[in-house]
Amino acid sequence: MRETSRAYADGRIAVGGALRHGEAMIKSGPTPGAVAPALAAPVSQARYTVTIRGLVLLASIGIRRREREEKQRVRISVDLVAAAAFPGEERRRIVNYEKIVAAIREIARSGHIDLCEGFAERICTACFADPKVERVRVWVEKLDVFPDAEGVGAVLERARQP
Repeated sequence: MRETSRAYADGRIAVGGALRHGEAMIKSGPTPGAVAPALAAPVSQARYTVTIRGLVLLASIGIRRREREEKQRVRISVDLVAAAAFPGEERRRIVNYEKIVAAIREIARSGHIDLCEGFAERICTACFADPKVERVRVWVEKLDVFPDAEGVGAVLERARQP
């Protein structure tokens, strides 16, 4: 049996009760047991991630002859974890996704790239040009390789070296 918990709109968390395998995970009304305060840090300490999802571009990418001769569709997604706490509305302290998208487009236009991993590495390097970026995760997928697959590619994750 597992212990249950319930979060309330006012930030309280109730812990208690037990569930057997297969029972509903959410029950209406308060769950019997102790009530503990929420453990969330203040927003001034919150970390944040900027995302770019599903950017589709044409690129010369791949090791096959056809891939060298014709550009193909690639889908790129990026998560950029900021080095500092959430800046609120201070625009000068945010990670600017417009600059990252512009850099990705430039990489795609810059010439042939053999591997999705190489494309992802170039994107990571461009992301670290912004000192506000601490960690990056990049997905690069070729969309037209297999008719029965949505995409094939690679994911690369890097962290800034101290």
